[in-house]
Amino acid sequence: MIFELRHRLIFLRHGETDWNAEGRLQGGQDIPLNAKGLAQAEAAGRIVGKIVGRDKARLEAFDYVASPLGRARRTMELARGALALDPFAYRIEERLRELSFGRWEGMTWPEVQVDDPGAAARREADKWSLVPPGGESYAMLCDRLRPWLETIDCDTIAVAHGGVARCLMYLLAGTATERAPMSDIWQGRVLVFEAGRYRWI
Repeated sequence: MIFELRHRLIFLRHGETDWNAEGRLQGGQDIPLNAKGLAQAEAAGRIVGKIVGRDKARLEAFDYVASPLGRARRTMELARGALALDPFAYRIEERLRELSFGRWEGMTWPEVQVDDPGAAARREADKWSLVPPGGESYAMLCDRLRPWLETIDCDTIAVAHGGVARCLMYLLAGTATERAPMSDIWQGRVLVFEAGRYRWI
């Protein structure tokens, strides 16, 4: 564990987009949810209800924050709607923005390997530290996230991205830097960080 979080963090990855389905690197591109992603967002909200309960006062005691990207905001709104909460009563947190892939955004990984084989090979060898051209490494994303974690002062529900979840696995649960970037981050499920550990629900 790198950072000791004294509160529970319930994390939702945004629902699927067409670029997810096509295997395209999204990063900072604002790609909307597709039909499957809309259903996944509502399903994640229902899972939160099973974890926390349906008592409105208890649900409203959480802080709700989302990445500024539309796919995360829409996921938050649908999840809150599934909890019978005001869909729009949440905060935007810029530091939850997805890992930037720079010039590679919009490309599939096979396309990156053809376009920039040297950098692609270096990233395969060290996925944690390699900085895509004009983008960010996971290490840089962790540096962006840690000051946000320091502001958390109550149980929190956050909606963000796969790269963010992998960094949280490292920061909050001590997942090795070799393993964290390889971790599957499922859409439509919920990731709970608590007491230096994480679990999927």
